[in-house]
Amino acid sequence: MAEIKIKLAKSLIGTKKDQIATANSLGLRKIGDVTVQPDNAQTRGKIHKIGFLLEVTEA
Repeated sequence: MAEIKIKLAKSLIGTKKDQIATANSLGLRKIGDVTVQPDNAQTRGKIHKIGFLLEVTEA
């Protein structure tokens, strides 16, 4: 199964509570945090919701 490497590039300060919750569900809490997630519909939906805060690459 393919995986996606996700990095939090921008601060969560000033974003909506649901966007902060989405970042936390991905395991991203501070700028520079990196996580590897499976490439599936659920992960893609989370990325779509807060994509402006993230840097996404193929793992």
